[in-house]
Amino acid sequence: MAKKLFITATNTNIGKTYAACSILEHLGSQGIRIGAIKPIETGVNNIPQDAQKLLKICKKYNKNFQELTPFDITAYTFPLPAAPYSADSNKSIQITKIIAKIEEIAKLCDYLIIEGAGGLFVPILKEYFMIDLIKELQTKTLLITPSHLGCINETLLSLKALESYNIPYKWCVNLYKDKEAFEIITKPFYDDYFKEWYTLEEIKKSISLSSN
Repeated sequence: MAKKLFITATNTNIGKTYAACSILEHLGSQGIRIGAIKPIETGVNNIPQDAQKLLKICKKYNKNFQELTPFDITAYTFPLPAAPYSADSNKSIQITKIIAKIEEIAKLCDYLIIEGAGGLFVPILKEYFMIDLIKELQTKTLLITPSHLGCINETLLSLKALESYNIPYKWCVNLYKDKEAFEIITKPFYDDYFKEWYTLEEIKKSISLSSN
């Protein structure tokens, strides 16, 4: 059975796809049969761009993905760039279909990366959020946090949410926006508040088929 890692973030445009691709490359280069799925992708007018990026790397390292299309590694796509609940104007989303699709793709690999949409409380159904999907899947989670001004609040709220749901997680900072300012605006607090914390580049090196 494939090992699974759910990648989420504090918000949209934080770097989930970048992180997922980076981790896939890292694992694939170790000879691990990688796989990926983007269960829901919105803002899709033609090809689901995030799924396409994930699939390109999977094809590089896992022959089981060679004949798949980006739509094969998604359960739902919608044209409106919004939360799944809002993008799904026909209210067609079924959680059972999402879970079945994840299990279907998991059979093709040894390590499956699942990329969420938006942040933890992005609504999928009226009373079912991305964090509920993570909980139902019972999979470990990697929270990607930003480096811009205001990220401390976003990070702490997301960590508290994961803890309140008793979801096992790791978290890391994607150093990309306000990178230089991060050193004096945010890093001092992280150093004092957390026993340890990691950047994306640091944490991906600790992820392997045998890691917890």
